[in-house]
Amino acid sequence: MDENIELRISNDIEYFYKNIKKFDNSELQNELKSNKNLKYVYELSSMYASDAKSYLEKKDFYTSFSCISYAHGLLDALLYLKGLNGDL
Repeated sequence: MDENIELRISNDIEYFYKNIKKFDNSELQNELKSNKNLKYVYELSSMYASDAKSYLEKKDFYTSFSCISYAHGLLDALLYLKGLNGDL
């Protein structure tokens, strides 16, 4: 297995948490509170990122990478819908 896979996944997880901070402003937080569909996808992306961290700690790199990839996809969709996808 690639010796750098753990670092790669760790960097992907950090990048996810950097991007999810784009939702920290009060306008977007209010929208998440009022739109159950957006809130669900937001929470789902966070749960997948959390799972990725857990699997990484267990050295289950395949599952961790799958989880963080899915988390990024969900978050990218939200960022696109809100016009915040400058990093895509």
